[in-house]
Amino acid sequence: MSSSPATPLPSDSGPDSGSGEAPGAERVADDLAAVVSRLLRRLRGSSADSLLTPSQRSVLARLQDGGPATTAALARAELVRPQSMRLTLGALESRGLVTRAPDLADGRKSVVSVTEAGSTTLAGVRAAKRSWLAEAIAGELDGAERRTLAEAVELIGRLVDE
Repeated sequence: MSSSPATPLPSDSGPDSGSGEAPGAERVADDLAAVVSRLLRRLRGSSADSLLTPSQRSVLARLQDGGPATTAALARAELVRPQSMRLTLGALESRGLVTRAPDLADGRKSVVSVTEAGSTTLAGVRAAKRSWLAEAIAGELDGAERRTLAEAVELIGRLVDE
């Protein structure tokens, strides 16, 4: 799992500069964004046998984590057009992964919910991702590196929780 560092910015002092200074924030941001992007691609690929598209996985996860929602609310949350969301929901519904029910507040609308089959499918996708990542960590990193990675996870968590 090797990576090639981003090209340093002129104002950055890299660890190889011999100055002992920490790398600049922009360089770290560039490197982190590139690594996270590659990690996300690998995680998506680790559950390819689920036959869910990335948008289908995202919608199922949103419904599982956030509860039932209308098509319009899902489209806004996923930053897609309602027509696109209807297609995604149609595919999920045809596989029995979501179900629609009348909106009690507005009978003209319907509310979409995850079915038991949808929850099971999503749990399998998530388990495949965790399994791949755990195997990669166990196979590639020694104890000291795993401790360093755990510290980095904590720091990244602080950044995203702000």
